[in-house]
Amino acid sequence: MAATPTQKPTPNKRPVTGAQAVTGLNLPNPALAALDPLSVLLPVGVAYSGGADSTALLHAAAQRWPGQVVALHVHHGLQAAADEFVRVCEETCQRLGVPIHVLRVRAGPAAGQSPEDAARLARYAALAQAATDKGLQAVLLGQHADDQVETLLLALSRGAGLPGLSAMAAQFERAGMRFHRPLLHLPAADLRHWLLREAIAFVDDPTNSDESYTRNRIRARLLPALQQTFPQFRETFARSARHAAQAQTLLVELATEDLARVGVPPQIKALQGLSGARQGNVLRHWLLTTHQATPSAAQLEQLLGQVAACTTRGHRIELKVADGQVTRDRDTLAYAARPSPG
Repeated sequence: MAATPTQKPTPNKRPVTGAQAVTGLNLPNPALAALDPLSVLLPVGVAYSGGADSTALLHAAAQRWPGQVVALHVHHGLQAAADEFVRVCEETCQRLGVPIHVLRVRAGPAAGQSPEDAARLARYAALAQAATDKGLQAVLLGQHADDQVETLLLALSRGAGLPGLSAMAAQFERAGMRFHRPLLHLPAADLRHWLLREAIAFVDDPTNSDESYTRNRIRARLLPALQQTFPQFRETFARSARHAAQAQTLLVELATEDLARVGVPPQIKALQGLSGARQGNVLRHWLLTTHQATPSAAQLEQLLGQVAACTTRGHRIELKVADGQVTRDRDTLAYAARPSPG
């Protein structure tokens, strides 16, 4: 399926197709104001897919920091439209005078991993590596308020804990590279309206209308209903995500203190001196920070039961957690990851 540029640029003349819907509105690029509070070292990269959000972000960044912006386009090769995306992105960057680097990524999902998750992880890894190689100080991402709501609703549907309910962080670090999401407070419609008014080309990914994907069903069905019923839902959902993120920060601080008390690896008797909630919190923290393992809720509940039952020296613990196993080693817990095949 071919990509569908919302407008196709023509030399020396800006197209007007699609702009009539917002004629008469004097709208500045909302993404430009979103960059005002952002404090970053230069030069910066913009993760530029060619879609409306990253297109508005690229224009804003190029205006804010002339000559200090590099576009990074990840080509997954997952659909026939990918090559057309590259063409539109290259044309836009040429007009803006922004260098663009196309990063070709092939991501095969691991066992139990969805193709979407594999592609996302590969995308961030490629962006971090390319930004480092090119001497960039940070990478800007174009996720907006609608994306944040979708992420939170997906987390709720999975029964996620505080990390999931925190949705997307405004900034984070991956492989030593700083990432920023400056548009999280902006509705998608504001970005699209500005692009249409200015007759700036962007692409509509054909997979975004495929409702076999849960996120697309949320976008097509739930967000319009929320808009009608709770018009301020973007702001209120974002506030809830911030509250969850703050609570998660406190839990991490408490887990760090508790882990220092119970030791690494955790001493069983010291663990038993904590409340059940704090035991779960510190065990989750130990597994994640020391072994990069994330237990499921059921696995963590089983582990807590095993720790509580560990009242004699002969009591054994052998419990699968993530891709490894938690065992008892005398007076402490131990974790052994499953050996890689081959």
